[in-house]
Amino acid sequence: MRESIHLASHCPQELIDITDRVRTIVTRSGIRDGLVNVYAQGATAAIMIQENWDDSVQLDVIDLLSRLIPKGVWRHDRQDGNGDAHLKAGLIGPSETIPLIAGELGLSRWQNIFFCEFDGPRSDRRVLVTVLSDLPRG
Repeated sequence: MRESIHLASHCPQELIDITDRVRTIVTRSGIRDGLVNVYAQGATAAIMIQENWDDSVQLDVIDLLSRLIPKGVWRHDRQDGNGDAHLKAGLIGPSETIPLIAGELGLSRWQNIFFCEFDGPRSDRRVLVTVLSDLPRG
């Protein structure tokens, strides 16, 4: 079962919590045990599982990546000015796979699923959520 999440970003770089939207898709699937894959479409976006208690960790992620991969110094910047966004997205990666256990995401208390925007703001970002059952259909 696969569904898309459509969202808008509002900052040049931000982490957007999509956990509740993924949970809704899992519930709608009716699948109780298996895997959930969350995949960001787009070469300047990523998916990350991270701390959900407060915004400081998400802001620290943005700050760390900005220090490691600064804006404006990459060959690709000559094309469209977003070389850093491509590198950040590639470093974090486009997807995460989460176990589905008894109809619940196998996240710990302090984990949530975040869409990582590195080239915003954007009005139409898409995330594919694929729910796979570990039971054969029959």
